[in-house]
Amino acid sequence: MNTFENPSDARIRDILATPRTIAVVGCSPDPDRDSHEIAALLKAKGHKVIPVNPTSKEILGERCFASLKDIPEPVDMVDVFRRPEHVDQIAADSIAIGAKILWLQLDVINEPAAQKAQAAGMTVVMDRCPAIEYRRLF
Repeated sequence: MNTFENPSDARIRDILATPRTIAVVGCSPDPDRDSHEIAALLKAKGHKVIPVNPTSKEILGERCFASLKDIPEPVDMVDVFRRPEHVDQIAADSIAIGAKILWLQLDVINEPAAQKAQAAGMTVVMDRCPAIEYRRLF
């Protein structure tokens, strides 16, 4: 039984409307990949985007980091483009770095990790895409 509920539309609108520092975990250097397109969209909407990908040095003109824990500045939101089985560690790292929002992309569903992040005080959005939410809410 699913017990997780996404935040209200008002909260999602606030998350997307407020400029934030967003770490995009699984950000691809390939412009045809969804993670690259969404990172570019977030950047175009005024957010500071920090790509997280251990195989790249730079994506979208931004320095790329191998992991969340390598980022030397505060991160407000972690946007996840990884398979659900990787989310437990990403949630733990998000909590460890003090991020306030964990956003799991479409089809990235991991309720135990989401509940762990919520229990640590994070806002969690799961199985949603910022591009779709921008179109829907703005």
